[in-house]
Amino acid sequence: MSRGEQDLIEDLKLARKAYHDPMLKLSIMSEEELTHIFGDLDSYIPLHEDLLTRIGEATKPDGTVEQIGHILVSWLPRLNAYRGYCSNQLAAKALLDQKKQDPRVQDFLQRCLESPFSRKLDLWSFLDIPRSRLVKYPLLLKEILRHTPKEHPDVQLLEDAILIIQGVLSDINLKKGESECQYYIDKLEYLDEKQRDPRIEASKVLLCHGELRSKSGHKLYIFLFQDILVLTRPVTRNERHSYQVYRQPIPVQELVLEDLQDGDVRMGGSFRGAFSNSEKAKNIFRIRFHDPSPAQSHTLQANDVFHKQQWFNCIRAAIAPFQSAGSPPELQGLPELHEECEGNHPSARKLTAQRRASTVSSVTQVEVDENAYRCGSGMQMAEDSKSLKTHQTQPGIRRARDKALSGGKRKETLV
Repeated sequence: MSRGEQDLIEDLKLARKAYHDPMLKLSIMSEEELTHIFGDLDSYIPLHEDLLTRIGEATKPDGTVEQIGHILVSWLPRLNAYRGYCSNQLAAKALLDQKKQDPRVQDFLQRCLESPFSRKLDLWSFLDIPRSRLVKYPLLLKEILRHTPKEHPDVQLLEDAILIIQGVLSDINLKKGESECQYYIDKLEYLDEKQRDPRIEASKVLLCHGELRSKSGHKLYIFLFQDILVLTRPVTRNERHSYQVYRQPIPVQELVLEDLQDGDVRMGGSFRGAFSNSEKAKNIFRIRFHDPSPAQSHTLQANDVFHKQQWFNCIRAAIAPFQSAGSPPELQGLPELHEECEGNHPSARKLTAQRRASTVSSVTQVEVDENAYRCGSGMQMAEDSKSLKTHQTQPGIRRARDKALSGGKRKETLV
C-alpha cells in the first residue's frame, strides 16, 4: 500500500512538472485551459503524503505494521476531496482531445510520450491515475483483511474502513454521473422547440448512451436518461461537437420495446439498397411510442448480438416499472451475457429505489465499445487482483431474461 501511495505522489508531481508547467511557460495552452484539464491535481499531493507519513510512523524496524485500521478509518473520508476532480474528467478529456488538434500541442505531447519519464504513458493516463488509485482501495483493504488473523483488533476497523471507502466511491460516482448527464444535456441541439422536454433538463441519471444505426443505415447517437429516451445525430461545427435531436424524444413511460429477429427487417436506404438489394439486418430491435398518434417508430441496429442485448437490457430495465402486470417479457433465445448496467451506478440507485427496481450495489463502469455502447459513468472497481475489473449481471435484468415467451416471433414490452 505504501508503494502505491508513493508512486501516486510521484506521478502527480510529474504531471505538473513535465506537462502543466512547460505548456504554460511555452504558451502552448492558456492558463484557463490547463486549469480546466488538470483541475486541482496539486492539492491531492499533501493528502497522500499524510497517509504515507502515518503508515511510516506505524511501521516497525522490521518493516511490519502491527495496526493500520485506525489510520485508514480516520484518513479514508478525506478522499471525498476527489469529487470535484472526478466530476470534471469528462469535460477535461473532451477539451484535451480538442486541443490535440493543435499541431503545437500534438508535437509537445508526442515528444513527452517518447521521453523516458513518460513510461510510454500519454498525458491522460497521468491525469486518470488518481481515479484508478481510488478504485483500488477496496481491493487493497480486502486483501489486508484477508491476511489479518480473525482475533486481531484490526479486523473490525478494516471492515469499517471498507464500508467507508465504498461510501466515498459511491458519493464520487453519484457526482460524476450527474456531471456526465449534464455534460451531454448541454450538448443537445433542438431543431424544433416541440422537441424540448422538461424531463431532459431535469435528468440527473444517464442510464446508457451510444451509437446505433437507423433502418436507413444512418448513424444515430442514443441517450437513455432516467425518464426519457433521446435520439440524436452527431454534428460538428467549428470544432465543437454536439448532438442534434432527431425527431421527438420518447418518455420512458410511453416507450414500447420490440425484439426483432434477424431477417425480420431489410436495412438500407434507396441508394444503398440499389447495390445491396436491401440486405437483411441482424441485431435489430424497435422502439416506439405506446400511443401511435405521434407516428414514430425507430428500427435500430447494434454492432453485434452482445451490444444488442446490452441495449435491450438497459431499456427494458428502465421501462420495467411502468409495465402493466400482464406484459410479457421480450427477449428470447439470446445467449447469456454478463454486463455492468446502470443498476450498478450509484446515481441510479436513488432512482431505482423510487421505482423499486433491482440494482447491484457497486461502483462500476464498462465501456464495451466507445462507438457502440456505454453503460453508466461510474468507476471501474476490481475484485480480481490481476485484472482489476469486475463483471456483474444485474439481478433484475437476469431474472427478466430467464422468463422467455413461449410462442410468437415478435415480442413487445408494452407500457
